[in-house]
Amino acid sequence: MKNNQTMLELSKKILSKVSFDRSLFRKELAKSLNWIHSKEKTMFQIWVLSKFGKKYKKYILEIYNDKVLS
Repeated sequence: MKNNQTMLELSKKILSKVSFDRSLFRKELAKSLNWIHSKEKTMFQIWVLSKFGKKYKKYILEIYNDKVLS
């Protein structure tokens, strides 16, 4: 669990750092969903939407639908 928690925190840091660029943000969000434990994906989605939803809501939901629901 500690390793997954570390990946969750790392993903948050990376997204915060690349949020200035839409293309990088989308790429890193998709990669993050591959790293994060499935039990944490909903919590991560809530965090991502609350932090970046105003700017990237369309892309966040699109990536989540592609990665999580498929």
